Order: sequence, then C-alpha cells, then structure tokens
Amino acid sequence: MKKVLVLGAGLVAGPLVRYLLDQPEFSVAVADMEAGRAARLVAGHPRGAAEVLDIGDRAALAAAVGRSDLVVSMVPYTFHPLVAELAIEQGKSMVTASYVGPAMRALDARAKERGVILLNELGLDPGIDHMEAMRVIHEVHDDGGSVLGFTSYCGGLPAPEANTNPFGYKFSWSPRGVLLASKNSAKFLKDGRIVTIPSEDLFARPEIIGIPGLGDFEGYPNRDSVAYREAYGIPEAQTVFRGTLRYPGWCETVRKMVELGLLDDAPKDRSAGTFHGLMRELSGAAAGADAKAAVAARLRLEPGSAVLSRLEWLGLFEDTPLPAAKGSALDNMTALMIDRLSYAAGERDMIVLQHEFLARTGSGRTERIVSTLIDYGIPGGDSSMSRTVGLPAAIGARLVLEGRIGLTGVQVPVHPEIYGPILDELASLGVRFEEKRRVL
Repeated sequence: MKKVLVLGAGLVAGPLVRYLLDQPEFSVAVADMEAGRAARLVAGHPRGAAEVLDIGDRAALAAAVGRSDLVVSMVPYTFHPLVAELAIEQGKSMVTASYVGPAMRALDARAKERGVILLNELGLDPGIDHMEAMRVIHEVHDDGGSVLGFTSYCGGLPAPEANTNPFGYKFSWSPRGVLLASKNSAKFLKDGRIVTIPSEDLFARPEIIGIPGLGDFEGYPNRDSVAYREAYGIPEAQTVFRGTLRYPGWCETVRKMVELGLLDDAPKDRSAGTFHGLMRELSGAAAGADAKAAVAARLRLEPGSAVLSRLEWLGLFEDTPLPAAKGSALDNMTALMIDRLSYAAGERDMIVLQHEFLARTGSGRTERIVSTLIDYGIPGGDSSMSRTVGLPAAIGARLVLEGRIGLTGVQVPVHPEIYGPILDELASLGVRFEEKRRVL
C-alpha cells in the first residue's frame, strides 16, 4: 500500500485528503501543528492517521517524509523548498499547489539525479489555469495554427447571493496571502510591448470584464505574465496577460488601503491600541481632530465616498482593541477582515476562471476562443476554492504514485501527460470548462 504524507490541514486540504482516502491502495497521514485539525480531516478513516508536526523541526519532518512514498505539501510556500530537499534526500516525490520560486527551481538537477518529481503549481491559480491554457494551445498548434494573444482572469469570490458586504469579497483561503498579493508589482505583454505596473499602481486602472450570466467584474494584472510566453510555448504571441477578478469597488478601496499604510507588514508597538487610534496614526490626524476627516484628506476622498464608507463599515473608525497591539498594520487588518469578511454558515463561494485566446488557424482563419470555468461551493460542505485547489494536487499525487507521469525534476502541469488526465478527472467530479469559438 502506498503511503501519502499530507503536510498541512488548512482551509483547502479537506477535498484533497478525502480524495486520497477514497483510493483503496493508499494510506494517508495528515500532519499539522494542531492535532484537532488533522484529526478532523482524517475523520477516523481506517487508512488515515493524524499526526502533530512542527514544520520547523527538521528532524521530525525528515522522519515523517521518510515514512511516506510521496509528500503533498500544503503548508505556507516558504517551507516548500525545505520539504523538497528532505524528499530528494530520501528519494521521495513531492506535490504542491504553490508557485515555483527560485529556491525550488534550484533543486531541479538534484531531483532529476534522484529520479523524483517535484510537481508544483497544481492548484487553481496556479494549476487548473495552466492546464486548460495548455490544452487549448496544444490543440491550436497541433492543427498547424498559432496563438496571437492570450488573456486570462481568475477570481475566488462570494457567489452572487452571498455577495452581502460593501467589499464584494469574503475569504476562502489565506487572508494574509490575499492582502500581501495586493502589494505586488505586475508585468505583461500587450501588442508586442512589455508593460510594467509598479505595486502602487496595481489597482489604478482595472479593466471591466464581463462574464456571461454573472455580469461585470474588475480585472487587474497578476504578477509577471511575460514569463508565460515561454512557459506556455507561445513565442508568437503579441499579448500575454494574466489577471485577477473582483467585484466592482474592490480595486479603488484596496488601492487606498495600501496608500494609507493599512497593509504594511512591519511590526510596531502601537500605543493607541484601537483601530480608531491606528487610523489616527496613519492619517496623521492632529490632536482632537476627527480621524475619518483626516483619512479623507490624506487619501483625497470626498467625505461621502464609497471607499470611506467601506472603511467605516469594516470598523476602522471604532474604538475596538487591536488584536495585535505590537504587530504590524497588516496583522491587525488580517484579523479584522477575517472577522468581518467571512462566509456565514451555508453560504457558497464561487470560482470564475476565463481564458481568451486569439488564434490563427492552420487554414489562415482568425478565431477567438473563450474557455470559462464557473464553479460553486457546496452549502454546508466544501468550498469551491478548496475543491479547485485540493483536487488537482490530489489527482496529481495519484498519477505520480501510479507511475503515470514519467517526468522528473521540478515540473509544472504544462505537459499533456500531466494536464490531460487531471482535467478529465476534474470534469468527472463536476469541475469543467465551457468553450466557445468564434471566427473573426
């Protein structure tokens, strides 16, 4: 029986663990710092085990890896290279849902020498987005055509009926990760020209993106899209853009939050001790001055602006004690937003992922190909985010253990032997794309 070690029992691990436990030839050990979280995922399954593990304890981690045939790492991305090193040392393969960073990429040669695969970016974004992109791109190329443009948007959002707060957002995965991503710069290719967006301008000019059946969303650029011209094998493309979707209003609000310093991650002892005091501090309000007016002046907002109303709704002008009085503004905002922007019992989240390709066929026609995934969480059950992140990683782990992936080294799912069976399996589980083509 093959033994799988799942590191981390967080928000998106449930569907992954259950899928693996559904495979009769696998046993699954779930390791987490909190015994209760791991035990809840295993739920007494006869082939499951819950373990307490401090990911920072190298010896304990090495021992846990040594007891397994494959490791699925669902811990914070900064730990993945450590897990990968220990896996390589013991000749074990690893699967993650996170981006490949420089430290992981540097392990490629060592992994190949040991004959193991470090299969990364096997979640939603990154993950399913790569797989569907490559499916269409390979189809176009195999037909003798070329991809002139590729534009992709993805968002994890409340379903329309659960969109009940002024931010148009609720957290279905790491809140800190969502907020930190708001401070990234971005780069993309447009009409043959590289466009660079500094972090302070990330939300300055969102595009309006219409999704049939759902209405209009805001779209803004996501990290470095230019690299995907090479990663996807489309050197002919003149436009390559990957972006994030949000409900209208998000971009202007987060831009002002960043400008005010609400997402700064430097720890600081804050004597005021309340959110109202934090806003006074960040706005530079004079003694006795109204904090809301000072924030409006500092951010050049009208007193009745929607942004100011959203900040007020969030509770930033209330005398609520800071959860982390000696932490960073980001620490306190993360805690506040978890409290105010969480899903209520029975509410659904929604994943929207849309790829648009401008292609020239082998016969010389120009086509627009749009492939769209819309997926909803299950009321009272799994979120769509947990399914679309956890299931691809689980299916990938199964394929590796079954010997159906012959690649070694650091890999992402851009090869047919990886993305083909994963997309087929996801479709059988109800996670599927709808494709439309139109000749221009």
